[in-house]
Amino acid sequence: MAPEAEATPPRRRQGGAWLDHVDQECSQISAEGRWRTIRTFDAAGPRGVLDGERQVVSFASNDYLGLTQHPAVKAAAQGAIDRWGSGSGASRLVVGSRPVHRDLEAALADWKQTEAALLFPTGFSANLGVLTTFGGESCRIFSDELNHASVIDGARLARADVEVFGHRDLDHLERLLCTSDKRRAMVVTDLVFSMDGDVAPVAGLVETCRRHDALLILDEAHAALGPDLDSGELENVTVLRVGTLSKALGSLGGFVAGPKPFVDLLTNRARSFIFTTAATPADTAAAQCSLQIFQSPEGDSLRQRLADHVQRLAPGWRSPIIPIVVGDERAAVAASEALLAEGLLVPAIRPPTVPAGTSRLRVALSAEHQDKDIDRLATALASAGLPGVRPS
Repeated sequence: MAPEAEATPPRRRQGGAWLDHVDQECSQISAEGRWRTIRTFDAAGPRGVLDGERQVVSFASNDYLGLTQHPAVKAAAQGAIDRWGSGSGASRLVVGSRPVHRDLEAALADWKQTEAALLFPTGFSANLGVLTTFGGESCRIFSDELNHASVIDGARLARADVEVFGHRDLDHLERLLCTSDKRRAMVVTDLVFSMDGDVAPVAGLVETCRRHDALLILDEAHAALGPDLDSGELENVTVLRVGTLSKALGSLGGFVAGPKPFVDLLTNRARSFIFTTAATPADTAAAQCSLQIFQSPEGDSLRQRLADHVQRLAPGWRSPIIPIVVGDERAAVAASEALLAEGLLVPAIRPPTVPAGTSRLRVALSAEHQDKDIDRLATALASAGLPGVRPS
């Protein structure tokens, strides 16, 4: 008698457990109405073709002064490629710096009125580097609740205790610092908040940090229109100024500027600097040229043009980021789609980028926009019955 045949186990598709998990996660995102896809925008400046078929004017870019399109900036990038090639080859601690890295760091330190500066490949990696280097178990980090994701992730990776204070709430920060133990304190905030467009209370933060001997980290990425801080405002407190090359300076990269011992420690401890290839010569040269323009009369003119656009759309507002809070996620997406039908690209921002119930249209203005673009957007917003900008 033949032995009983063994049962054949059911076949699973390769990677079945992981594919099931991924399918479930994707389905959940879709069911929540939060599914996102990447669109193709073929453009040089705010005007271009979206997904190969629709002419639009974009109000989504952080190229606040339009310097990505400046002939001198493009020429500087091309010249760097001709001299050094398309890439940097390795980490700067391994292969060394190109002269353009050194020169840009010196120019950034001069701009921010600090002793030194250090370049990072992105602004995100700059925040990771500064928070993980100066954070740790012997530190407590106090972070504004609306700080950028790079600050949030950097604080998590630092493995420090993190206390979140209410948005721009100096009283709350003071209470938290007063209950702090003997560990070193670090206060970190966006200077201009990326989704709300409002400005941190710098004078109050400086005074609070001075009283508590806290290190102040200012992420100045979106401060194309200021506030412009000088060394006199930052006396008797230790400040590290984090910036980006990808917004007002129209390139790609980030930096930290501050006292030389702090920058030296970053050079030796910041993993997001040590273990990554340096910024490309082209990006670095473009940023250096953009910084020269930014500090020139032409830069003053570009900033004034941008400020005029802001006042045209939202009188009294202080930054090129103008949030139009709708509330409901689906209503925000519908409003964005309605504007897109009019040829205006204004992204809907929703959770988890912003808190639930605060979904919004995020208007980002550029000096490259024309007056007629601003008027066209204002008319479309009014026709759609959308609320005005939220006051800070």
